[in-house]
Amino acid sequence: MKSLLLVLAFSAGCCIPIQAGINALLRRTLGDAMQTSLVSFAVGTLALWLYSLLARHTWPSLGELAGVPLWQWTGGLLGAAFVTCTIVLSPKLGAATMTAFLLLGQLAASVALDHFALVGFPEHPASFWRLVGVGLLFLGAWMVRTF
Repeated sequence: MKSLLLVLAFSAGCCIPIQAGINALLRRTLGDAMQTSLVSFAVGTLALWLYSLLARHTWPSLGELAGVPLWQWTGGLLGAAFVTCTIVLSPKLGAATMTAFLLLGQLAASVALDHFALVGFPEHPASFWRLVGVGLLFLGAWMVRTF
């Protein structure tokens, strides 16, 4: 089961440069990164809405939504910032450099989130080997950018 989850994570990672390229092409048509992000999120929202209807998911009540802590609503803002950054960066950096540095940022932040058990993650100390892994990813990102 864990192997399947790793394959799923790998597959989702493969989507990042593909999505960035598609959105960068859409930006050429629309002319604005923020409008492109809006269209991208609107299409994604529509797809999720249709899936939820077809799967007959129940919707949370207004009371349940009102009980959500304010900071937990920021996930969508972070997603919008991420997508907009990839729209701007992908044509300037290329898929490999952009993705290498995105992954470096993701891994560095993930090690910190795990170490301090933040935003719901269980505690996983930033061991020597985890930090070496971040360092190796930094080296790899630098190599992708330099050579």
